[in-house]
Amino acid sequence: MAQDKIRITLRKSTSGSNVKQRKVLHGLGLRRINQTVVKADNACIRGMVFKIKHLVEVEEGA
Repeated sequence: MAQDKIRITLRKSTSGSNVKQRKVLHGLGLRRINQTVVKADNACIRGMVFKIKHLVEVEEGA
């Protein structure tokens, strides 16, 4: 059975954000505005997205 995925897109600049938020973005593989990554939909990734929800756009079922 296929695992659920989510598509995460960086929509806002990281300037002005704190170091922890930048580390979360780096951990997700997001470095540039409008860059998109597809990750497994699990609790770990959801927690990371929650920390930076004001900077990203999330699409479920990607």
